[in-house]
Amino acid sequence: MDHMLATRFGRNVNSIRRDRPLTTEELQHHVPSLFAESAHSSRSERYAYIPTIAVLDALRKEGFMPYSAMQSRCLREDKTPYTKHMLRLRHTSQLDHGQFKALKIGDSVPEMLLLNSHDGTSAYQMLSGMYRLICTNGMTVQDGAVRDVRVPHKGDVRDRVLQGAFEVLDGFTRVIEKVDDMRLITLDDTEQEILAEAALSVRFDDPATPAPVTASQINTARRWEDRGNDLWRTFNRLQENAIKGAQQGRNAKGKPMQTRPVQGMDRDVGINRALWLLTERMRALKAGEPVPGDVPAAAEPVAA
Repeated sequence: MDHMLATRFGRNVNSIRRDRPLTTEELQHHVPSLFAESAHSSRSERYAYIPTIAVLDALRKEGFMPYSAMQSRCLREDKTPYTKHMLRLRHTSQLDHGQFKALKIGDSVPEMLLLNSHDGTSAYQMLSGMYRLICTNGMTVQDGAVRDVRVPHKGDVRDRVLQGAFEVLDGFTRVIEKVDDMRLITLDDTEQEILAEAALSVRFDDPATPAPVTASQINTARRWEDRGNDLWRTFNRLQENAIKGAQQGRNAKGKPMQTRPVQGMDRDVGINRALWLLTERMRALKAGEPVPGDVPAAAEPVAA
């Protein structure tokens, strides 16, 4: 039986996810900005308008299928039909009779993220990510070996997006190799605390306001499968607690409160990318490899 994994209508986004490819009708109902019939009136004649659904149809013909879709909410009603949206896609080459094959890592599968808007707030952008089946929690990968692809709304947008999609797909193998390495790396208590403190500074990045929870809390497993001292499970604990919230803490005045889930699209992607790079830096350090560069700001927009 068809099973809906998640449909969320948060303060800032509408989103839907299923355990099989989304239909055009489902996308039209939940993420209507995919189907904008024109660009927003603020765009000039130089803006190359191609609706995201037309790009998605071309991607579908090449085997990329949408399993999740999200649309930002907009305070301005005139921009709502054109606002930023994101698709998470998987390629049919990852499947064998409906089941994930070689590219699956434990409870996680690789996905490509496609972001766009028709109001000038985002170019077509493709990122690599992982999706945890056990907790329906998506993560975004920031990896030097997997180049993010950004396509401005100029010229032959559709063909460039198709090319970029295959570039991201080709990089999945490298991501899987990194995950395999992380599963074999053991962290002692001090190393876990250092990584957790860094994750806190990413998630709660206002230097004038203390984090409402501790490093120990953000590193706490929510389920038995996530207990362990390897780097991969440590990353998964930090990522889920940072994104999903729902942890008991205290606000700046010392009053009890519960951390909120991250719902803004740019914020979600930014935190995920920063957490991945922090973990990759720890992996490289433990492996004696050159350490990647600076961690990007979590609030950095994904817009063009």
